[in-house]
Amino acid sequence: MKTAQLRWTATTGWVGPDGLKDAHLVLVFGDSNFFQTGPCYESLAERFPNACIAGCSSSGTILGSSITDDDVVATAVQFDNGHARLAVADVTKDTDIRATAASLMEQLNADDLRHVFVFSDGLIVNGSKLAAGLNGYGVSVTGGLAGDGPRFGTTWVIGNAPARSGRVVTVGLYGDVATKSGSAAGWQEFGAERIVTKSDGNVVTEIDNQPALELYKRYLGDLAKDLPGSGLRFPLSIRTNKHEPSIIRTLLAVDEGAQSLTFAGDVPQGSLCKLMRTEIPSLIDNAGAAAEQAQWESKSATLCLVVTCVGRRLVLGQLTEDELEIVQSTLGPRATLAGFYSYGELAPFSDVLHCRLHNQTMTLTTIQDKAPC
Repeated sequence: MKTAQLRWTATTGWVGPDGLKDAHLVLVFGDSNFFQTGPCYESLAERFPNACIAGCSSSGTILGSSITDDDVVATAVQFDNGHARLAVADVTKDTDIRATAASLMEQLNADDLRHVFVFSDGLIVNGSKLAAGLNGYGVSVTGGLAGDGPRFGTTWVIGNAPARSGRVVTVGLYGDVATKSGSAAGWQEFGAERIVTKSDGNVVTEIDNQPALELYKRYLGDLAKDLPGSGLRFPLSIRTNKHEPSIIRTLLAVDEGAQSLTFAGDVPQGSLCKLMRTEIPSLIDNAGAAAEQAQWESKSATLCLVVTCVGRRLVLGQLTEDELEIVQSTLGPRATLAGFYSYGELAPFSDVLHCRLHNQTMTLTTIQDKAPC
C-alpha cells in the first residue's frame, strides 16, 4: 500500500506529491469554505482520475500528528491487492435513515468486501439509526458524522461529486486488505443518576420529570449562555438499564421553546443518564488506548483513519495535538494518519462486527495490505 498526502490553503493551493495517479481512494477532509465548492472536488478528480473520492467537513483537519484549520487535507491511497467502491445517498430530516443505510450496504455487498467507511451529514442524520442500518452484513464498519466546529451551522460531505449537505457516503474496501479499529473515551460521570422521562429519538424533553434544558443549564452554570457549543464539554452518559454498559451522547442543539435537548444519537425514554466531564490527561491516555487496540504486529505501511470528537478538541485546547502524537507514537512511523474532528464516531465496541454510534471518543481504523495467498 502506498499513500500520499496533500494540503490546500488559500495562499498556496494544493501542496504535496504528484504521484499515485492510479490511487484507488482519496479521503478528503476540510475546515474551509473551499471544501464546499466544485473546484475542490474537481481538482482532486483531475489529479486522481481513477480514485473514489470521499470525505466530509471537519472541526479541524488531521495531517499526521498535526491539526490545522482553514484548509483541506487529502490522502490518496493505492492498494497493492485491493480496490474501493462508493455508494451515495442524499437525505433530508424526513428520510428513513436506517433503511437508507441498509440500501447503501446492499449496493456495496460482495464476497470480497472487507470493510466499509461511512461519512455522513452531522446535523440532520440521527447517528443511532444510521448505525443500526449499517449492521447485519458480516463486515466491519467505521466512520463518523461531519463536523462544523462549535458553529453547528451546516456540514458537508463529498462522494465522487462536489460537497453538499444532507449526504451519506459509504466506501467499500475490497480484496486483500485488512482492518482493525479502536475506540476509547476518557470521560467520567458526575452528579446523580437520573431518568429520561420524556424523549423521542434523539430529542430529550424531560429528565426526572423536569424540563431537560432547564436541568442541563443548572449544571452548566455560567457556561449555559454559550449553548449549544459549551454542551460539547458536558456530554450525557446513558444506559438502558443498570446492567448495560454506558454510551456517550453529544449535545447538538437546544430548543428554548420546547425546553428540549437534541443529541447526536438516540436517547431512549426510560434510560438512565448522568452528565460527564473530563481531565486532559484522561483524554490523552485514552487516545493511546485506542491506538493500542488498532495496532498491528506487522510494521508494514499502515493507513490510520482518525475520527475524534470536536468536544475533545475544545477541552484539550492547545494540547490537542498531544492526543494525535500518542497515536502516532503507538502506531509507529510507517502509519499515515488522516482524519477529522466529528459530531459523532461510528465503530464497534470491540472486535464484534456491530457498529455503534459513539460520541466524545478517539476512534481509529487502521488498514494494511495483506499478502496475496
